[in-house]
Amino acid sequence: MIQAWIYREADRISGFKLTGHADAGEYGKDIVCAAVSVLAINTVNSIEQIASVMPLVDSDDDNGGFLSVNVPESKDREAEQKAQVLLASFELGLRDISKTYDKYLVMN
Repeated sequence: MIQAWIYREADRISGFKLTGHADAGEYGKDIVCAAVSVLAINTVNSIEQIASVMPLVDSDDDNGGFLSVNVPESKDREAEQKAQVLLASFELGLRDISKTYDKYLVMN
């Protein structure tokens, strides 16, 4: 099962953490794992390339699946707003997946 945390500081999303594996299908055919992975990787890449904010990323795929992302607050208001929209979209996507596949993804 994948466990997901969305971190908040005051009125902003400051990052997220994902741990575990969905185990919703055999390796290479696990649609829950694929969906969560695509959302997470796309969010990190989008924060970097669209918002021009460099998140701090820590990952370990070998030992049970682990991704931790910390998004520092940008002094550039437009960049901060873009990063927040991208993080809110990520959270929305995860919540939608967890509603349909609640045995494989839990939001903490």
